[in-house]
Amino acid sequence: MASEEQFRQLPSVDELALSLANLEARFPRRLIVDECRRTLQDARAAIRAGRPAPQALAHAVTAALEFLAAPSLRHVINATGVILHTNLGRAPLPGSPAPGPYSNLEYDIAQGRRGRRDSHTSPLLERILGRPAVMVNNGASACWLALHELAAGGEVIVSRGELIEIGDGFRIPDIMARSGARLVEAGTTNRTRIEDYRNAITPQTRLLMRVHPSNFSIQGFTGRPSLAELSALSRETGIPLYEDLGSGCVTDLTSFGISEPLAQDSFKAGADLISFSGDKLLGGPQAGILAGRADLVKQLRSNPMFRALRLDKLVIAAMETTLRSLLLERWDEIPALRMIRLSPEEIHHRADRLLRQWDHPDAELIEGESLVGGGSTPDQSLKTWLISVSGNAVQKERALRQASPPVIARIENDVLLIDLRTVDPPEETALLAALQAAAR
Repeated sequence: MASEEQFRQLPSVDELALSLANLEARFPRRLIVDECRRTLQDARAAIRAGRPAPQALAHAVTAALEFLAAPSLRHVINATGVILHTNLGRAPLPGSPAPGPYSNLEYDIAQGRRGRRDSHTSPLLERILGRPAVMVNNGASACWLALHELAAGGEVIVSRGELIEIGDGFRIPDIMARSGARLVEAGTTNRTRIEDYRNAITPQTRLLMRVHPSNFSIQGFTGRPSLAELSALSRETGIPLYEDLGSGCVTDLTSFGISEPLAQDSFKAGADLISFSGDKLLGGPQAGILAGRADLVKQLRSNPMFRALRLDKLVIAAMETTLRSLLLERWDEIPALRMIRLSPEEIHHRADRLLRQWDHPDAELIEGESLVGGGSTPDQSLKTWLISVSGNAVQKERALRQASPPVIARIENDVLLIDLRTVDPPEETALLAALQAAAR
């Protein structure tokens, strides 16, 4: 139980701040005082809860100030072998330096007047996809904008087996409800026929929607109409066909072990509009891409919420760099595609060299698998070679995270695993230093 004596032993805010006067060369006095007040409030709360108050109050304030002064968003070495690691920023970005303090973000240099910010990316997208396109800030926004503009107040028909959750609790039915469109489910969880769509059509139907299962797989007694069948129904009824592709592959990766439908093939099959993410198999920064019929894309651009969902200049700069590399087929300039294209032999050569440099008795090379990740290509993996480290895996993994830069590895069956597929060669020196420190 808290006693008055415990409270009286605490210094005042001014006393604590005075003891830290030496920090005023690095931190504003106002911030020092605020953190002293916050630390003392925590100490009083601890006393009231029957816990001992921290003794080193000055140290606690100093630690809080150092935390505020240090960057929170940091470079980490991804040694997990998961290429599109959602927690680590999904697609690793290509080199995309900011275009300077000022740029022609919304300025037409040739005409000397205001321009449009998507003029830097739309021409590249159109040449890659063969259709006009716009971008918003992520895939969920793209889906919402399509539904809000094209189906608000009306009905959208979706197969019951495609009502997915796209991550972090965001579900297609919830996005649809917020868009103002009404969901009409067709078929069953495992099987949907074209007749189910046809029978669900009413005078209020505004869109036929298909959702690609990029982050899940249903196996067994399953079936759904082909995109070509849905396209035929769309043409017959005059109701547009919209496909949410999710991961948005625009490069054929089948020769590297990844089977994912190409965005361009959706148009060949008859889709009127598609959407997909920019930071998955496209290999760029976070964005949501919408492409398709010129009249539909024009509608989307005119929606008042298009401005609210638009991209920042840094994202546009990174996306322009990515799209130009895709268009010019410079695959190795896009880190995610470069990692996917790495052969097991290349990874074995690098891992073996690192292992020889480390010379650790409890480490060996074993065959394994890398994952694309990021809600893409379920049930598909890439052959790789792993550095396997026996011993206390949890302790070693924690030690690697405390390195500078932090190294993020994975643990399987109580064994620490390092996959160089997702480690850039220039990072290997830092990785080696972190492994040596963790072993100590």
